[in-house]
This record gives sequence, C-alpha cells and structure tokens, in this order.
Amino acid sequence: MAGNSQRRNRRTSNKKGATVGSGGQRRKGLEGKGPTPKAEDRKKHKANRIAGAMARQAAKRRPAPRRGGPKGTSEMVVGRNPVFEALRDGVPATTLYVQQFIDNDERVREALQLAGERGNINLMEAPRPELDRMTNGLNHQGLVLQVPPYEYAHPEDLTSAAYDEGDDPLIVALDGVTDPRNLGAIVRSVSAFGGHGVVIPERRAAGMTAGAWKSSAGTAARTPVSRVTNLTRALQDFKKAGIAIVGLAAEGTHEVQDLEALGGPVVIVVGSEGKGLGRLVGENCDYLVRIPMPGGAESLNAGVAAGVVLYEAARRRATRGRV
Repeated sequence: MAGNSQRRNRRTSNKKGATVGSGGQRRKGLEGKGPTPKAEDRKKHKANRIAGAMARQAAKRRPAPRRGGPKGTSEMVVGRNPVFEALRDGVPATTLYVQQFIDNDERVREALQLAGERGNINLMEAPRPELDRMTNGLNHQGLVLQVPPYEYAHPEDLTSAAYDEGDDPLIVALDGVTDPRNLGAIVRSVSAFGGHGVVIPERRAAGMTAGAWKSSAGTAARTPVSRVTNLTRALQDFKKAGIAIVGLAAEGTHEVQDLEALGGPVVIVVGSEGKGLGRLVGENCDYLVRIPMPGGAESLNAGVAAGVVLYEAARRRATRGRV
C-alpha cells in the first residue's frame, strides 16, 4: 500500500498545468515582455555592433579640452662657452655630446661636471664628423648640447592659473619682439611682479630658445609662455573674457601712472622698440598708455618698458589689497 501511495504522489507531482499556490506565475508569463527592442539596442545583433563602432569613432574625433599648447622645435647649443653657460643657467637639456679624444680643458671639465650634477642629462661620446653633421658644420669645439622643444601653454592656461590662485590675470603680450633676450627679460619681469604669463605670436617673433631661457635667469621654469597663431584674435578672446587690453604707445592718451585699469584683470601689450604696436593690435587695445620720459629719450627697450608697466600694475594691486 505504501508503494502505491508513493507512485500516486509522483504522478501527481509530475502533472502538467497550474498547481495550487502558483501565485499566478503562469498568467504573468502570458502577459509578454513588451515590444521587441530595436536592432541596434540588442547586444548580439549586427546593428548594435555597428552603432557601437560608430560611437567610438565619434569619440575619437571629438576635440580635446583646450589645455596645453604646441611644442617648439629642438635646438642645439654649440661651443664650449655657450654649452657651459647654458648648463650653468639651468637651460633644460636632454643630451650632452662630447667629441672623442677632446682636449680636456677647464671649460670641458666644468661642462661635464654640471651635466653630471643635473643627473638627467645623457652623456654621449661622438666622433668629430658626427658632431659636424649634427651642427651643419658649426664650430662646436667638441661640445654640443641638445635642448628639448619648449612646451608652450594655451592662453586659457594663463587666465585659469590666475583665477585658481584667486587673482586677477596679469599677462604680457608681445607684438613684433624678435630678440630672444628681450623675451627672456620680460619673462623674468612677469615673474618678479607676480604676473601669470606671456603671450607671443607664432610668426615674426622670438620664441623660447636657449637664449631666451638664459635671459630669464631660470624664471622660465615657473612662468608660462603661450604662442598663438593670431595675436589679434587672442586679444579679442581675452576681451570677451572681461580682461582689459592695455597697449604701450608713445602717442598713448593715458600716462601709465594714471591708468586705473592696471589694477584689475589686464593684458599689457608691448611692441617692438622701433615699430611699436601693429595697426590691428593697436586698434584692439582698450587703452593706449605712454611712459613719461623727462630725459627726452624717444623710446625704451621692450624689456625695460614692460618692467615699468608691470611695476605700476603690481603697485596698484598691492595698494588695493591693503584697502
């Protein structure tokens, strides 16, 4: 009897159809799962793979955030004295090439010592014909220093750095300054007076070469320089951001000590010593200022003129901070 009962229970449990206590699961199953998804939304469908590939390609084409700027070109410093001075003044370098069987005089020993103390400069020995080829036949005297490309900032980097520090931007833009030593001196003045960087045009202007770096007395390491393809457009962008554009001109309508705009967010535009500001650049300045010169000199060196105006801007800012 017990065996018959067990067989009946098994038959009962294997019966098809709804059973007591199913909770209506079968009814829910009949309701369906809604409309069929589109082909591109179904993971294993070919259309889904194509849509995904197109999205990834679009992401690659999307422009990157406008931070950072272009690089300059690498440079070779040649000759015993220039190489020694570049190493002494902290000019960035990647490799020091030394001629095989070179006469080991004092300058060579000092250059090797400075390169060794840096710890990040490769020392390479090369035959004279190889150094001649690298320098296009210049008189290298057995020493060649390779300087890496300068990494220029984007103009927005300069203003962002100022606002991050809670300051109004203080920037110098150069129009037609072709002497690297002037550029280096201006970078040094910007650093000394609390400025946030320098803007230079890409064409017909000095770039951040080893000579400019040396003239900056090391301040180029902490004062960014931005290089732009169109200086006028860059000034217009600064204007749109609420920054005053102040140009230095001998015929300026304001004297530098009277211009209150120097105490706020400002770009100071300095032209070349001979030609001054270009026409379009001058037209895009909010103010044209002159530096009084009782001694009668017609003009100042670009680096000196920039230093005078930067001092006035720094003085006004310091005064405002004490009020």
